Amino acid sequence: MNRYGTRRLRGALVALTALGGLLLTGCGGDGSGTATDQSGGFPAPATGEGGDRRSDAYEVDPSPGRDHLSTFALDVDTASWDHTRRLLSEGRRPDPSEVRPEEFVNSFRQDYRRPEGDGFTVTVDGARTDDEDWSLVRVGLATRAPHPDAERPPAALTFVIDVSGSMDEPGRLDLARKSLGVMTDRLRDDDSVALVTFTDEAETVLPMTRLGGHRGKVHDAIDGLEAQDSTNLGAGVQTGYDTAVEGLRKDATNRVVLISDALANTGDTDPDSILERISTARREHGITLFGVGVGSDYGDALMERLADKGDGHTVYVSDEEQAREVFSEQLPRNIDLTARDAKAQVAFDPETVAEFHLIGYENRRVADDDFRDDRVDGGEVGPGHTVTALYSVRTREGARGHLATATVRWLDPRTRTPHEETGRLETGALRADVWKASTRFQVDATAAYFADALRSGDGLDGSLPGAPPYGALVKHAARLASATEDKDVTELKQAIEQAARPEE
Repeated sequence: MNRYGTRRLRGALVALTALGGLLLTGCGGDGSGTATDQSGGFPAPATGEGGDRRSDAYEVDPSPGRDHLSTFALDVDTASWDHTRRLLSEGRRPDPSEVRPEEFVNSFRQDYRRPEGDGFTVTVDGARTDDEDWSLVRVGLATRAPHPDAERPPAALTFVIDVSGSMDEPGRLDLARKSLGVMTDRLRDDDSVALVTFTDEAETVLPMTRLGGHRGKVHDAIDGLEAQDSTNLGAGVQTGYDTAVEGLRKDATNRVVLISDALANTGDTDPDSILERISTARREHGITLFGVGVGSDYGDALMERLADKGDGHTVYVSDEEQAREVFSEQLPRNIDLTARDAKAQVAFDPETVAEFHLIGYENRRVADDDFRDDRVDGGEVGPGHTVTALYSVRTREGARGHLATATVRWLDPRTRTPHEETGRLETGALRADVWKASTRFQVDATAAYFADALRSGDGLDGSLPGAPPYGALVKHAARLASATEDKDVTELKQAIEQAARPEE
């Protein structure tokens, strides 16, 4: 049995995922909703060819002999990485179930080519590992750069703010107040803001209010936020959506922004039940959810499920610098959607691929047959975003030629017209060594190897192909931090070092 096979057996009790990058050497698309591949290839089928799904102790994509497709909704969440980083800085380790590898990888800057208009480019690279016949393969998707503020649609933002007793801890409600104040000054006069607070009950503190001429009123409402009693998250979310529907603005981006430690302890605490009551607002009015997690004790799983089912995404903030970035940069950028219900499907060629695994995205898997069913929910993506999906791929001995075709499908956010772009991977395009690939590819590999080690639950030995010993991973991270001079990569190095320290 090869080294990767041995690691797979050791890691089977936890969520084994695998790593890699898809190398797409060309992109095509006629904008009609029909995939085009200018160089031939192995496109995603127009009708489902899913085959049987394999059921293991962990969720993985099956070998292409049984099912050659991998389909998932796009996701730009980053909360898992930021929360993990905070825990490690405090001498604690995250629960393996809270480590989502795709959120680690998607927290780092990429250098993918961007499209000029709405939609995506598909950029790809990949490299071989030390494990025989195993490669790390990456699919990189990028949206256009953000337009100046004057070109985006107006926003109608309903802030649902947790003012329960648990939010009285430093770095929670005080951070929210400062962040909202910064954001109020950052938004435009034609944007609108509403404020809802919740403890054991929910209250609309400020109905939907245009900022032009009313910023002082908004600041007064923010400054008056005070922590009180228990946490009825269900009441807060429901009242928030009711307020958003009441203040709905046509031709604007209507969004609920939930700021909470997500430690629900009163009323309805089940996300499925909570969101069942607000499904009409989501589906009929297009209101999406942006979840902002705060606090060292944080209900990560609940917030993540709420965001997934609310057609949105989550971030986590632990300090004023992060909060300023989220509320003055990320949130305004997310006002302008470039794609709705975006999904990706990768078709692996069974002639050259013996086995493949998608790393992470367990909560974003989509049935292969539903890839072109536009009634099935995908991911919402805004300008300036990148999405990276990583695979490990075992090629057949001596395989040469076409390896995979990746297709991304999305709906125009205003007309709901479907569009697609595709790209190909050839075996000859794989670099000979992961650690000689592009710098950003190496950063992604380091982040994924680290996430996999944290998920393994047996120390810091990862189970992905080519996973380096822990000492070597620290050295790779230090080298990349020096080469990129990127503070985010430096934080990755520090987190890996902190993970070796015993818990306090």
